[in-house]
Amino acid sequence: MPGLSLPSSRDEAWRWADLSALPVLAEARPSGAARILPEPFGDGPWLVFVDGVLDAARSDPGPLVLGPVEAASDHPLARLAAGSGWTLRLGRDHSAPGLVEIVHVATGGANHLPALIDLTDDAQASIVETFVGDGWANRQTLVRLGRSARLKRAVRLAQASGFQSLRDEAELKAGASLITIVLAEGSAGSRIDGHVHLAGEGAYAEMGGALLTRGTQRHEAAVVFRHDAENTMSRQTWRAVADDTAVASLAARVEVARGAQKTDAEQSLRGLLLKRAATINLKPELEIFADDVKCAHGATVGELDAMALFYLESRGVGPDEARALLTRAFVADALARIGVEQVREVFEAEADAWLGGRG
Repeated sequence: MPGLSLPSSRDEAWRWADLSALPVLAEARPSGAARILPEPFGDGPWLVFVDGVLDAARSDPGPLVLGPVEAASDHPLARLAAGSGWTLRLGRDHSAPGLVEIVHVATGGANHLPALIDLTDDAQASIVETFVGDGWANRQTLVRLGRSARLKRAVRLAQASGFQSLRDEAELKAGASLITIVLAEGSAGSRIDGHVHLAGEGAYAEMGGALLTRGTQRHEAAVVFRHDAENTMSRQTWRAVADDTAVASLAARVEVARGAQKTDAEQSLRGLLLKRAATINLKPELEIFADDVKCAHGATVGELDAMALFYLESRGVGPDEARALLTRAFVADALARIGVEQVREVFEAEADAWLGGRG
């Protein structure tokens, strides 16, 4: 991609980011090789994108519309995702027909895709997205939720190599609810960005997940919640696990405007080091201009509890299984908020497989 301009680590918002592989991926050509797709969760709408292009033969769009998406952004990676993508637009009191599933397949090189989720008053939808393959998958998702609209999203980052960059920009009207949970369990690196604007009274937003890293892998999440109305609530629950010499970084920010009285916001950032050569960076931030709020944050990094390991091993649990059990408990609360039981069970099973596959 000629003239690729990437943010510098001298920028505070990108201080822990490693984008050094992106210029090479941007110049590479995708192979177009077929990939085995994950099993669908049901018979709802199903889209398959291969290198950012719809595979119509393997897709069933249902109410989703394919075509140009107006997704202008000043985000340095999101602005690359322009042009054709997918849109889910639901009218008042409408619900998506079943679980909406979207699979992104990368076969090398770089691909960019925008999306728009526009739910009018009292509409609701549940969406699960999965990333597989090799290459740079760059996505921008715009979310607009009308009064009392509800959206549940689960995102699975499972590429074998390359990089996955996601940018969510959301605006919530009065009483709207948005829950986004991410599981990063593949071998590719990632950058997860979010800016969520709670613009209406009583809006609720939640974003979090589990970032699992090993080898020389790097995962990073940077999410901002902006509270601009009274009685809004937000939650950020992130768990990071780092093995070998891997790096996981979490930055969570809450901004409370002067008029956003009775805001209730919590951040929970926790990191678990499986090897002392690994690195976990945590950065919780609160910027509060209202005086009647309830805001809290917590950030901790540690290792597995030696006494708990000893207890399990003294009862016949092998060392590897004991470590896996404790690590599973560590990430469990981050995945527990996935709203569709079948999806939650699959995500938990895949996290278990990652934990059980430690070298």
